Amino acid sequence: MAISNEELYKMIKKLPEDAKKSAYDYLKYLSYRHSRPDWEDIMVMESDEIPLSQEEERQLKNSSEFVSWEDAKRELNLPTDSKS
Repeated sequence: MAISNEELYKMIKKLPEDAKKSAYDYLKYLSYRHSRPDWEDIMVMESDEIPLSQEEERQLKNSSEFVSWEDAKRELNLPTDSKS
C-alpha cells in the first residue's frame, strides 16, 4: 500500500507537540534501517584496508557474546553507584 508524502505530512501536522519527538525518532529509525545493507550484501563486500581499533581487536578475541552489567554500565558511562 503506497502512502503519499502529503498524507504523511497531514498526519504529522495533526500530532500533538508531545508526540512529535517520538514520531521523529521512529521515522529516523525507519530511514536508517532501510538504508543499511542486508547481511547477504555485507557478506559479499570487499574488506576495507582500515586497520581494526584496539577495541575491535579485543572484541574479536573475546569468544563470549555476554557482557556483564558492570561492563555495560562502564562502557556506556552509566552511573555505577546504584545497586542492581
